[in-house]
This record gives sequence, C-alpha cells and structure tokens, in this order.
Amino acid sequence: MPTSVARVFDRALARDRSAEALVTRSRRLTYEELDGLAHRAAHALAELGVRPGDRVAASLPNEWEVVVAFHGAMRLGAVWVGVNKVLAPPERQFLLDDSGAVVLLAEPSVVAGARVSTALTTDAWRDALDAAATTPWTGPDVDPFAPAGLAYTSGTTGHPKGAVHSQHNLLRPGAVLVETRGYGPGLRKGDCFAFTILNLAVLTTLLVSQAGGTSIVMDRMDAEGVAEWIRRERVTVWNGPPALLHSLAHHDGVVPEDLATLREVWTGGADCPEVIRSAFAAKFGRPVLATYGLSEAPTVVSIDDPDGAGHREGASGRPLPHLAVRIAGPDGATLPAGETGEIRVDAADDRYRTMLGYWQRPEATAETLVDGELRTGDLGFVDDDGYLHVRDRASLLIIRGGANVYPAEVERVLLEHPSVGAAAVVGVPDERLGERVVALVETAGEAFDEDDVRAHLLANLAKYKVPERIVVVDHLPRNAMGKIVRKDLPGLLDG
Repeated sequence: MPTSVARVFDRALARDRSAEALVTRSRRLTYEELDGLAHRAAHALAELGVRPGDRVAASLPNEWEVVVAFHGAMRLGAVWVGVNKVLAPPERQFLLDDSGAVVLLAEPSVVAGARVSTALTTDAWRDALDAAATTPWTGPDVDPFAPAGLAYTSGTTGHPKGAVHSQHNLLRPGAVLVETRGYGPGLRKGDCFAFTILNLAVLTTLLVSQAGGTSIVMDRMDAEGVAEWIRRERVTVWNGPPALLHSLAHHDGVVPEDLATLREVWTGGADCPEVIRSAFAAKFGRPVLATYGLSEAPTVVSIDDPDGAGHREGASGRPLPHLAVRIAGPDGATLPAGETGEIRVDAADDRYRTMLGYWQRPEATAETLVDGELRTGDLGFVDDDGYLHVRDRASLLIIRGGANVYPAEVERVLLEHPSVGAAAVVGVPDERLGERVVALVETAGEAFDEDDVRAHLLANLAKYKVPERIVVVDHLPRNAMGKIVRKDLPGLLDG
C-alpha cells in the first residue's frame, strides 16, 4: 500500500504514464496528467494560504476539478471536507463553521451564500490551477496518520458530526479491495454518487489508482444517464443505490446490452429487497453484490464475493480481512453465530484503525470508540459461514434511496417552525426507495399551514430529507418521562 496519498499514483506511473487515470464528462486524464495537476493543485492551495492541518471544503460537481483539488489537498497535508451541493444553505454553513474551513471551492450559487474566509468558484479554481507552478510539490512530508479528511454524518443530536480519517485510513480499504478482488489495470470503475462524499474518494480515485485502472466519475444518477455512461466507457465495476437498480431493471429504454461490460454491480447504503436483486439479475444477467459500510470505517465493511455465488438472502456479504467484526450483547460480550446484537468493528491488526474520532467531539468519540473498537449502533448477526446480516440500521436511521435521513435532524428543523409543537419522523417501507420519510406533528395552537411548514423544511434541509407526508395528530404517544414512544407511531399512520 502507498505510504501516503501523494504516492498513490507511483506504481501506475512506473507501469505506463500514458494510461488513462480519470474520465469525467469534460476531460480525460492520463496518470501523468493527473499527477501534474495534483502538484499544481497543491501549489494553488498553498498560494491561497492553506497550510498542513487546515481544512479545505469543496462543493464542486463530479468533474476533474474536484478530483484534482482532493489530491492537491492531500499532498499539502490539508484536511478535506466534502460539502454535498444538495444540502440546504444552513446545512452547508454548519459544516463550514464546524470544520473551521479556511477555503471553500464551490459552484457560484454556493459561494454566494457561504461565510468563509476564502471562497473560489469553479472558474476561479480553474484559473488558480492555470496560474500555479508546474514543478512537483516539495512541501514538508505529510504524516499519513494525521487527520486528512472529515466525513460528516448526522446522528441523534440532529447536527452532523465529522468522522476524522487519516490518509492511511483512506488508502487501506482500496488496497484491500484491489488485493482481494484481483483488480488490475483493466479495472474501469464507474461511480455516480457525489465525489464530495469522502467515502467516494476512497472508492474512486484512491482504490482505482492502486489497481492502475481508470476511474470514471459520472455526472448522472438516472437510469438512462448511468446506462449511457456504462455503455460508452465500458465500465467493469459500478456501485448504485437500490432505487437506481430498480429503475434500471424496469426502464424500457435501458437494454441488457447497455450494461454488458459490467463484471461487478455493488449496492449499499440501504437494504436491497430480493425482488429488486432478482429483477436486475434476470434482465442483465449480473448478480447484485450486497455491501455494508460506514462513514466511520471508512466505507466498505463487508461485501459479497465477486461472482455473487455465495450471496445469502438478507446478508451483506462477509467482512473484509483488514477488519474484525463481532456481534456484542447488552453486556458487551461476543454473541455466538446467529444471535442478534450490536455490530462492532475493529481493526484486524495494529496497522489500521477505523476512524480517529469525531471532529472536536470528545464525548461522542468516547461513546463510539471504546478501546479502538467502533460501536456502530447497528443491530445484526453473523451466520455460521461468516456472512453479516444487518437487521436494523443505526436504530432510527431512515435510508431513502440510498441516502441517510436521521429523524432527529428533520425533527429539529420542524420544531423551529412556530406552528409545530412536537414532531416525530419515521420511515415507511417503499419497494423502490427502500423507505420514504413521514412526519407526525402536534400543532402549537396556531393555524397549521402545511405549505408554509414544507417551505421552511425545504429552505433548511436537502430535498431528500423533507417528509413526503406530514400527518397532524392530536397527541403523540409518550411515556411517563414525557418521551415519545416510537414503537407506537406506526399505529397513528395506520389510522
């Protein structure tokens, strides 16, 4: 494995400098070209005043500029903060404030409303790259075990918290996947999720570069658009959410030949119903490989074998060999195979850690990392053959179309509206999306205007987090301590 992200291209460069490293909508880059642009990016960020340990935030489209910015930040020893462009302005500002970002690279609409010391639009960032030195970056050596990236994930507090990862952490999953799955220069890995998600940097450029293959960063996330990318670029490995698999399997405009080059199709982020898996396999002749992953791990914890032959219904594959997964009972003791408890993840050896902790949240870190072991909060079991079965994701977490929606975050925004006295957000099953978001609210005595409440939600939350249904109830069920009894909420929806 490379000692740092700065060294991740070395083997590919030694093999063939002219090999294709990156494909985006507007540009194709060889390893030599991508390496040169990464040096330029490090110089450009340094000219902006970025120093090792400073946070660099990015909310750029899935294009070559964001990939280059990531590599430049890593060579400089900065800390990468991905800011998903679909977030609402208050959500984006919280990430900038919480991380203490000194630079933001973003589209003009994001830059216009952001409060940060230095902000560059995509065009301005491209100009900075053009003006930067072309010589190799020769700054101080980067500590591969120092903080290098923040993966923001929400939680029970309703505010996101940043899982901190080192360059070593970010490189290890890709190294293991390349080794265990036999990837080489023929790998053409396509990804349609936003590159600004830190896990995507792990699974795209960092994984693919260690194989010497080609990373294809897509700018479409609809069935026809993804199929066009796969067909045109001869993608061999692709990862998509269950909702997109459903669309591909049922879209008359997408034919089996469109996906003929695929050797592996991964899905994760939500349980993939067997009916979707079966429909996809029947149409395209490719099994859907289940995965289980965490921002804190980072990314993939377990995955099906490449041929999918050993897939167990309801399982998420077997843990990768650099991780140790166990199931813990209420007392923390390891449960035998087949018994359900909390999924806990640790390193299989001393060369690796999961996350370093949560950014500036020592209490949350102490609760989640105990003696180096990651307490996921997810419930599941491991069967006799080592397959991981996830039974309940992070307790109340709603997974809509592969995107995480935390009820506490939506409830916090709901309660900011003057006409909402109390709120509870739940997920309801949906065949295509996995779950849909529904809110139950008690009014605060004022006239309740659902359109106004919905406008407030849209102004403060990403669209996918906004409840598709708002149900007004007289009283939410509560226990003796005044806490909402969540197990009784589905009954209110049935009524």
